Amino acid sequence: MSLRNKNSNTMAKNNNNTSNSINLIGQGTTIKGDINSDGDIRIDGSLKGNIISKGKVVVGTTGNIKGEINCKNTDISGKIEGKIVVSELLSLKSTANIIGDIITNKLAIEPGTKFSGTCNMNESSLTDAQKREGRREEKPERKEEGKQEEKIQEHQESPE
Repeated sequence: MSLRNKNSNTMAKNNNNTSNSINLIGQGTTIKGDINSDGDIRIDGSLKGNIISKGKVVVGTTGNIKGEINCKNTDISGKIEGKIVVSELLSLKSTANIIGDIITNKLAIEPGTKFSGTCNMNESSLTDAQKREGRREEKPERKEEGKQEEKIQEHQESPE
């Protein structure tokens, strides 16, 4: 009877703990679209879209991303074309090829890494980028709505 309880408790713990989950996009797989994850994610295939993760993002040597990455930690060995925002440690391996801007708290770069873009390690820039990502995640705007809001603001600001 106690053995059965231990097994059922273990299963319940595993099912409820999604923050330790590891997601894998394997070599030869192509995804078009955004990925939101509470757990870690590894990309060995291709992604045309953005990644928002509360965990660690690993991009393997065969990984290729065209889009933004926003996460807690990341190890990059593949190719990224887009902005990278990391709240803790960004680690660029010797095979990494980055084309885009980086905002991070800590940065480790191995010799051989290729990087073309800007790097900002200012704490206020990291906070601002995370706030913008949070707003984007909560309320996706359509271009038409944004234009209407701009016209309303212009009308309100102009003297009559």
